[in-house]
Amino acid sequence: MRVEIVEVGPRDGLQNEAVTVPTGVKVEFVRRLAAAGARRIEVTSFVRPDRVPQLADAEEVLAGVADLDVAVSALVFNERGLRRARAAAVAEVNLVLVATDSFSMRNQGAPVAAAMASSRRLAEQARDAGLRVTLTVGAAWGCPFEGEVDPAQVLRIVEGVPDVDEVCVADTIGVGTPGRITSLLGAVRGVTDRPLRCHFHNTRNSGYANAYAAIAAGAVALDASSGGIGGCPFAPRATGNIATEDLAWALGRDGYETGLSLPGLLDAAALVERTLGRQVPAQLGRTDPFPPGAGASSLGSTH
Repeated sequence: MRVEIVEVGPRDGLQNEAVTVPTGVKVEFVRRLAAAGARRIEVTSFVRPDRVPQLADAEEVLAGVADLDVAVSALVFNERGLRRARAAAVAEVNLVLVATDSFSMRNQGAPVAAAMASSRRLAEQARDAGLRVTLTVGAAWGCPFEGEVDPAQVLRIVEGVPDVDEVCVADTIGVGTPGRITSLLGAVRGVTDRPLRCHFHNTRNSGYANAYAAIAAGAVALDASSGGIGGCPFAPRATGNIATEDLAWALGRDGYETGLSLPGLLDAAALVERTLGRQVPAQLGRTDPFPPGAGASSLGSTH
């Protein structure tokens, strides 16, 4: 069985870092991820530089990776962002809606209902332009400002923006647990036939268990970040995503095909670690893949 890993390190991984990463390093980061076998990479976000200064060089980074044979995606929140994405020739756009008004106001400057109306327009325009469109529902399992999230609210958002190619359900603050993952994804599957993707953070050390629960519940793609870095700038005490290399190793060990090379993933994570000047959260780079020699070819290909 194949599980698609969508690499989000260049965007969600770097956006919350205090260290300013040079544009050339970001380009090299994306290139190393592509060399490791990543075929869908979320490279950047078209947002105001004063809101997320780490991603102020979106166009420059995209220009530096334009020759790669990968599906490059970016987050967009408004029509100006969509125009920038089209001009930069991205293949995919990710429209993010947060499940609560309090978080939505901080993340997008609008309550959920207004953000949904905007996303419907953006989805239609993006698909008319030939772009693949993902709808991501953020804070689906919990909000740092309002606490528990009613699953019915997640379903309303999914149903309210139907004109998309893929639905991604995101545990933005890392409060999901396997049982809750299974329950919500089952409900989401009841209101959409779009492919399901999930985005997990390992804030409370449940991210990898949640990833496996999502696969069992029918998710066909999982987000992960090289080195396990990342977090939302608008969520207090946000911590990193599940790590691409750790997830790929575990899935490969269990016979899932990911198309990713462990040595290549570790090479990309090493670049990030040197650039940030600190140890990244991922575990695999601190030890050796098992069994000896694992990862010399695409993970899962020999299972």
